[in-house]
Amino acid sequence: MMNFLLRLVLILAGLIFAASLLVVMSILLLVWAVRAVWFKLTGRSVLPFAMRMNPRAGFEQVFRQAQKSGPAAARAPRHKLDDVTDVEPKL
Repeated sequence: MMNFLLRLVLILAGLIFAASLLVVMSILLLVWAVRAVWFKLTGRSVLPFAMRMNPRAGFEQVFRQAQKSGPAAARAPRHKLDDVTDVEPKL
């Protein structure tokens, strides 16, 4: 009996999720259609929704920062080893 109820709950959750996606997509379609009609009425060309992003921008930013710091900065210790007081060095 519990197996059947679990399946029923999961099916209902999936249906609710699918219905919510349908509502969101319908709203986006309505916004796009109103926008297209407005552009046609005002005489402007209809531009598509586009995300302008350069996938290499993040890599280039990190690469430039690494070049600015130089290879010596990457190997330099961040603090002096004399500052460590709670560890006994092994000899």
